[in-house]
Amino acid sequence: MTQTPTAHTPAREQARAQFTVPAQHPMVTVLGSGDALLRVIERAFPAADIHVRGNEISAAGDAREVALVQRLFDEMMLVLRTGQPMTEDAVERSIAMLRASENGDGPEETPAEVLTQNILSSRGRTIRPKTLNQKRYVDAIDKHTIVFGIGPAGTGKTYLAMAKAVQALQAKQVNRIILTRPAVEAGERLGFLPGTLYEKIDPYLRPLYDALHDMLDPESIPKLMAAGTIEVAPLAYMRGRAQPIFTNVLTPDGWRPIGDLEVGDLVVGSNGEPTPVLGVYPQGEKDIYRVTAQDGSWTLCCGEHLWTVRTASDKRRDKPWRVLETQEMIGNLRAAHARRYELPMLTAPVSFPERDVPMDPYALGLLLGDGCLTGSTTPSFSTEDRELAEALESALPGVAVRHRSGPDYVLNRIKAPGDVVTLENPVTRVLRELDLLRTRSHTKFVPNDYLYNTADVRLAVLQGLLDSDGGPVTQSDRSCRIQFSTASIILRDDIIALVQSLGGVAYTRRRPAEGRKQGTALAAHRYDTHVVEIRLPEGIEPFRLTRKRDKYHAAGGGGRPMRFIDSIEPAGREETVCIQVAAEDSLYVTQDYLLTHNTLNDAFIILDEAQNTSPEQMKMFLTRLGFESKIVITGDVTQVDLPSGTKSGLRQVQDILEGLDDVHFSRLSSADVVRHKLVGRIVDAYEKYDNEHGTENGTHKGARDKRK
Repeated sequence: MTQTPTAHTPAREQARAQFTVPAQHPMVTVLGSGDALLRVIERAFPAADIHVRGNEISAAGDAREVALVQRLFDEMMLVLRTGQPMTEDAVERSIAMLRASENGDGPEETPAEVLTQNILSSRGRTIRPKTLNQKRYVDAIDKHTIVFGIGPAGTGKTYLAMAKAVQALQAKQVNRIILTRPAVEAGERLGFLPGTLYEKIDPYLRPLYDALHDMLDPESIPKLMAAGTIEVAPLAYMRGRAQPIFTNVLTPDGWRPIGDLEVGDLVVGSNGEPTPVLGVYPQGEKDIYRVTAQDGSWTLCCGEHLWTVRTASDKRRDKPWRVLETQEMIGNLRAAHARRYELPMLTAPVSFPERDVPMDPYALGLLLGDGCLTGSTTPSFSTEDRELAEALESALPGVAVRHRSGPDYVLNRIKAPGDVVTLENPVTRVLRELDLLRTRSHTKFVPNDYLYNTADVRLAVLQGLLDSDGGPVTQSDRSCRIQFSTASIILRDDIIALVQSLGGVAYTRRRPAEGRKQGTALAAHRYDTHVVEIRLPEGIEPFRLTRKRDKYHAAGGGGRPMRFIDSIEPAGREETVCIQVAAEDSLYVTQDYLLTHNTLNDAFIILDEAQNTSPEQMKMFLTRLGFESKIVITGDVTQVDLPSGTKSGLRQVQDILEGLDDVHFSRLSSADVVRHKLVGRIVDAYEKYDNEHGTENGTHKGARDKRK
């Protein structure tokens, strides 16, 4: 749109501007159905005369108004280019932002930046902020660990927080979502309601369920909740988790939170075999510590939690393993600069039930290591060892591994008489079945049916990986290390899990791609490399390839895998639970395959309707924050439903935490209401009434101040 001053300039400067709508945008998208958007613009700019002819829009009149009209249509076109339609509400909010900007107190963000920010696309719709304050609220969730969203009903506080939670889960930034609301009557009247516990609490949680169903496939929600990936519970029943009850414990069917275990359930003991749970004992809220081993593995427990350990002196004197409390070891973890307390290892590989697999596990390991699985060409394999090519061919029925050139081999389907050309390559078919087709070096992974299978299957996969893309590393006067490199973070973690499930240890370090010297390939390194250093127990053979196996044994093997406690650090307070198992040594496998006697980590936690929490509940909730977690707390301080005389934790926490690093308060107003416009006007009317009559939430201001 171009703007030129008119020849006649009265007291207020006049101007004219003209704008051409590109042909790819129908005029109805710009003007609205029945010119509804045009009428909104005309009402907002009475000092500008707006005319439309064809795809030409002109405006004449007050220069400031004409300039704003010009900016408005420019912003509208930026929005329309993204495929997002303009609505009357969006136009009105854009005009308000432009007027605020003109007055010098406006935002740095433009209307188009606010209206086109995508949070989550799900089920055919995209969730975006609709106002400037909503955008800033969403941005704050990205930047801070704890965010308070405070404002009246209808401002999207909970809905946007839920969208960010689902986004974080899908991006694997967190492992689970925890949604909670205070049930005000839970302490006194909830027990008198009919039905089961879940039927009693369902009305309090229904808004959270509704938001979830908007953002996720409804059929997937029960599965995610059953797996503990999504937890929805009232605050009164969400006490903490001896170990926090969200801590993973290994069972014959995979990992389960310790809080889900019941008497009679099976967990995995130190010998790798199932052992039944004899008792489950809630321990109440306790101080929690993060216990970390030198290989990076870690878990959470309370100060009284028991650990089986031994020292170098114990080992020299052939003394038995001792049992110590966590708090007994704090401040005593080093002896002459060496780690003092050694942890027990699995005495045998974990025994998972056998699962059927569609491809030989050793062949899968070879292909994950040095195979091309992109699907754009016939599957191929690269190796300088003819022995591996022959082993791969013998493990893949119906497939011929043919040498192409240099280290390259192609995996062709063996054609039988009468076969049609269009028959699918057997390797391609299996890769598709395993969701590995089209994976590349940085996205490869080990399918769960191989990760949680018998020890023979898991070892065969690991051997294939190490034969193709790993190897022994010898050092003078030291045992032989096993090393594997990959660009895939997921494959790195899967290899660590394979090693740990076999009773070994694995260390990992990252080699950045930037600045790394090129190898024989012409292309520069695009992805960081993750180097995994492995030690396996005696009797577990890491290699099948002759030259690697011989080198490994000539160096004396890999030595004994060991774990030592490296650090014990405070991790807040949690409600805890202790389990008793039938194993003779009382040990069971917890996360990272740590063996132990018995805070909400890696979670996105939303506390909704927080104005109905007491100060004590708010403190308890905030101090349960775990590592790599994020908390969003939403509420409306004008709608407190607490019993008379009870302070709102949400009101008090603003005075306590305002200005604290990594804690942010986002405040929304009636201008951010995205429900019916009347809701915003109702909110304003109540606020005006409260201000005029000195009341707040139905309580006289003087009485309220006296209570404080």
